[in-house]
Amino acid sequence: MMRHDLPAEAWKKSSYSGDTGGQCIEIQAMPEGSVAVGDSKDRSRGAFVFPAAAWANFVTEAKNAPLA
Repeated sequence: MMRHDLPAEAWKKSSYSGDTGGQCIEIQAMPEGSVAVGDSKDRSRGAFVFPAAAWANFVTEAKNAPLA
């Protein structure tokens, strides 16, 4: 899916990103119960779309993963 097909004001970036212009992802909740994920440093690229439950599982696993 292309980002320009999605409302620009609906993208959310992690609070951990700060204002440093770092390499971050942005997410957007979709009306049909999925989540779009895009690259904040190159917004001309498309977005990956995942079912909301799959995205929630990924976030939970990422939070609980041991740091290397």
